Amino acid sequence: MSPSNRTRESQAAEGAAPSDLFPLRHSYARLPEAFHSRIEPTPVAQPSLIRLNRELVEVLGLDPERLSAPEGVEVLAGNRLPDSAEPLAMVYGGHQFGNWVPQLGDGRAILLGEVEDREGRRRDVQLKGAGRTPYSRGGDGRSSIGPVVREYLGSEALAALGIPTTRALAAVATGESVLRGREEPGGILVRVARSHVRVGTFEYFAHRGDTASITRLADYVIGRHFPHLEEREDRYLGLLEETVARTADLVASWLLVGFIHGVMNTDNTSIVGETIDYGPFGFLDPYRPDEVYSSIDRGGRYAYGQQPGIAQWNLTRLAETLLPLLDPEADAAVEAATEVVQGFSDRFFDAYHRGLVRKIGFRETTPERIELAKDLLQRMSAESADMTLTFRELSKLDGRDPGGDETVRRLFSEPESFDEWSVRWRSRLEEEGADDGERRADMQAANPAFILRNHLAQAAVDAAIEELNFGPMERLLTVLSQPYTDQPEHEELAQAPAAEDRVTRTFCGT
Repeated sequence: MSPSNRTRESQAAEGAAPSDLFPLRHSYARLPEAFHSRIEPTPVAQPSLIRLNRELVEVLGLDPERLSAPEGVEVLAGNRLPDSAEPLAMVYGGHQFGNWVPQLGDGRAILLGEVEDREGRRRDVQLKGAGRTPYSRGGDGRSSIGPVVREYLGSEALAALGIPTTRALAAVATGESVLRGREEPGGILVRVARSHVRVGTFEYFAHRGDTASITRLADYVIGRHFPHLEEREDRYLGLLEETVARTADLVASWLLVGFIHGVMNTDNTSIVGETIDYGPFGFLDPYRPDEVYSSIDRGGRYAYGQQPGIAQWNLTRLAETLLPLLDPEADAAVEAATEVVQGFSDRFFDAYHRGLVRKIGFRETTPERIELAKDLLQRMSAESADMTLTFRELSKLDGRDPGGDETVRRLFSEPESFDEWSVRWRSRLEEEGADDGERRADMQAANPAFILRNHLAQAAVDAAIEELNFGPMERLLTVLSQPYTDQPEHEELAQAPAAEDRVTRTFCGT
């Protein structure tokens, strides 16, 4: 029997994967048919495990040995379904580069269900690259192994940095090829998320005038993710407040480590404030607020420095969908929603400024310290200083003696620019009067030594596509799991790329 003809019935005849291998629950599947389409993964020819995230497996209370055995790999690839699975593709719309698209949905991803982790939190388990769905829009529903490696690296890098994100549970090679301009080996990513509901999910129903479904969706999100809101009379306003606050904190955390999402469409904006949908993302090398890596962002809409404004724009679209639920009087609803969305700026800048002054060694946020940190950023931008290296090396400097400043000075095209700034910095540190050793430790806990450099990510992707070599991926994951720790044996992975090695364009890869 060919893989594409396997069904639940034939699977049962062959011996189904035990239900306790992946004990799944289902809340989203209980929503009406308008929210999703029932669809099973399309089996692949010869699945093999690239990597199992054993740390995450343990958090989820699963058995790593069984999941990495042939039986488990069949489940991770979608060739076999746990008895408890109710696979589906979610529907949503979205604003893509500011333009409304009425129907998008999971075009190559299938939600198997939810796993309850050891702390009692439900996590969605989704297969990306698992075959066509009703929302594939002419695509094959598959993924090259390259995007699988990129998202695995990206999501685990952010998780280790302490930034809310979807997680990679496993990466699987399919044993089949996909056509992406050329033939490339296929792969499947097993993704775990607190939620796969997006701003675009709400927009999908709002643009159809389906207030009943918006209410049902809002009640679902509140019940699953924000149950503390259920007793509030204005619980829908509370939902907007939660999403605004979490998104503001998320984007601040992105900027503090130089992360660029690359395609912040509303269908890529999580309702629970997680980083989701890793496509043409990247990390800054030189600090440049207008930096764009995404090959499809020709106008710079989603540039590094544009991300806070875009996030607020996306949240405004969410607020518009909730207006009928906020108040029967239209003007009152608009006033309430506007106040919440406008509060994004205060929340964002509070989180960003707290993080920024910590990056230069101060525990308390004051206007003077904020100005000092911003002045350093301006000098870094003007002098093409590497963002990660500048802050990490700064964290090692003596707070009184400039004799060891050369490690930072050489990062600036005009070192005198840093010299001028460092005089003011040391003056402020002296006023702070903190222990210099404690100050350095605090700074190093805020300034990573290692990020997922674009050229390193590309090298890992190339090795996977060209040679099915996952050694570079494994090495990166090992180093990135401890981003705030100096690892002398991997020092070259902390360095900025040579000019000829810089990656200036990243791709979605779907």
